[in-house]
Amino acid sequence: MSTSLVVYVSFAGAAREAMTFYQSVFGGELSIHTFSDFGIPDAPADGVMHSELSADGFTIMGADGFEEPAEGWGKSRVHAAFMSDETDRVRGFYDRFVDRGAQVTQPLEKQVWGDLYGEIIDPWGVAWMFNIAAPGGWAEGNGEA
Repeated sequence: MSTSLVVYVSFAGAAREAMTFYQSVFGGELSIHTFSDFGIPDAPADGVMHSELSADGFTIMGADGFEEPAEGWGKSRVHAAFMSDETDRVRGFYDRFVDRGAQVTQPLEKQVWGDLYGEIIDPWGVAWMFNIAAPGGWAEGNGEA
């Protein structure tokens, strides 16, 4: 197996809804396994023990395994980020999030470094960043493209 980084999100009871939402945004194959599928006692039978959405080029996993703290999740210290030069594909992800009620914290628009960039927060508080490299943009001009 090669090394990969996967986004794994805890949803405290909303994993099925969230992962189905993500499939509506990204497409791909979604598998959902409940606690009862694995015979785990003392857990909600229909609660999601593990779910996995495999889309073209990335994977998102999620579970209901953690309770939300009484004070809430608070501001996310982690952002799931798309860094791409596939304008139509990544703009489509951004637009589908927005169409499905995500909060726009930064509109997807051209930035001073030349790329298109935007941010949203989905209904479960997960922050998503979208950076679409422009030909000749800052990243390319600095040997990072």
